[in-house]
Amino acid sequence: MPTSLLTEETENGVVVIRLSSDNPLNPLTDELVDALVSALERADADPGVRAVVLTGSAKAFAAGADVKAMVPLGYCDAFQQDYIGRNWDAVRKVRKPIVAAVRGYALGGGCELAMMCDIVLAAESAVFGQPEVALGIVPGAGGTQRLPRAVGKSLAMLMCLTGKSITAAEAQRAGLVAEVVPDDEVVRAAQQTAGAIARHSLPVVMAIKEAVNRSFESSLNEGLLFERRLFHAGFALHDQKEGIAAFTERRSPSFTDR
Repeated sequence: MPTSLLTEETENGVVVIRLSSDNPLNPLTDELVDALVSALERADADPGVRAVVLTGSAKAFAAGADVKAMVPLGYCDAFQQDYIGRNWDAVRKVRKPIVAAVRGYALGGGCELAMMCDIVLAAESAVFGQPEVALGIVPGAGGTQRLPRAVGKSLAMLMCLTGKSITAAEAQRAGLVAEVVPDDEVVRAAQQTAGAIARHSLPVVMAIKEAVNRSFESSLNEGLLFERRLFHAGFALHDQKEGIAAFTERRSPSFTDR
């Protein structure tokens, strides 16, 4: 469902959502984030969609939150409206895997949005950063929380306290992105990755995403227990029986998502 803010294209179970506001820097206005959340929720509810690719323009995945919208806000306004949290938090509730294809700038809210995705593929031109300190504000959509988990405390501190950006190659070495590919190939590479995910059993894929995310939010012992329960629960799935049978019979599995 294309809008003036984004486009959606679905092929072989993968929906590509492209941020495409009039500004090629894709500032993350309330309107754009609302449109994105609606698109993600539709994808999550659509049985024909099995994975999502999220991308932006050639110039920017997203170059940050809408700074102009912050100008009139006081503390009570921001708190009572749950500014940023009101709609941004919905992204992390999407249960199907999201693959980010990042070209150009992913700064501030753009970097935080990329980190909400499950796999990040970066073009060679990609630049990641949390420059909010230069505006006199604290990152508000996970920059101080997800970034240390991705790149470690020291580099996260450097990026958040100085506003220093890092290149795609540096981001890959630090663990922020999974792969770096040429600019003109990154969206296709993300589609291929999402397609590889889409070929597997959807309930199993969703369970794996939930388990990996749980690893960042619990102790090792609790995480292992959660994983084991999902593993045991899988024995109730037809897809588990099919996967095991296909392996023993040396053939490709035919998953039916049940």
